[in-house]
Amino acid sequence: MNVPSWQDTSYGSKVRVARWLVEVVGEGQPFTKQAMREAFPGIAQIDRRMRDLREAGWVIDTNREDPSLHSNEHRFVAEGEPVWLPGKGKAKPQTRLTATQRSDTMRADSYLCRSCGVGSGEAFDDGRGAAQLDIARRQVKLVNGSTERQLVTECNRCRVGNRGSEADLADFVRSVESLGPVERKVLAQWLDADQRTYSLLERLWGTYRTLPTEAREAVKQAVCGESE
Repeated sequence: MNVPSWQDTSYGSKVRVARWLVEVVGEGQPFTKQAMREAFPGIAQIDRRMRDLREAGWVIDTNREDPSLHSNEHRFVAEGEPVWLPGKGKAKPQTRLTATQRSDTMRADSYLCRSCGVGSGEAFDDGRGAAQLDIARRQVKLVNGSTERQLVTECNRCRVGNRGSEADLADFVRSVESLGPVERKVLAQWLDADQRTYSLLERLWGTYRTLPTEAREAVKQAVCGESE
């Protein structure tokens, strides 16, 4: 296969940016818009050509997806379609979300990340930055065995961690059917409220698991000693 060089001016700017990312930046490495503009002097809208690559499956993160990046940085995460080949890299129909789709999805998801539950602007548990919500496309395997991509609200961290994940509804339904009547009733209440409530016992267990070794031993001595 004849792969062009990023410096070959007989190709369009989108192809050349793609090859520049592969040949000069390298997968997993950060780069700045300034460096890209310097590599392609005099080419208008070179930033847009880089963004167009995302529609061909190229993964290019900003600091919204990767908090370790500065505001002027991107990260070339993964190569997508070989846009230099005929017929490749064409914009897919309806790949761009409309404002209505975006707002309807966030409203249906209660303006919360459906993976970790954080709200827009809320601080993450580790205190490193605030959450930014966006719409992701999640692969869902339906009960009938077919698959489709559905829209879901996720924060900038979870969007990175959940890339390539698939939800299996048939497996979920089978697991629900294995529950006893009491457990199924509790689950139905959580689903109806779209929120899980935690008992005091569950909260205590959650706190216990966060304790250092010596503190856990002290708790076990107190609790197990009392019960014996």
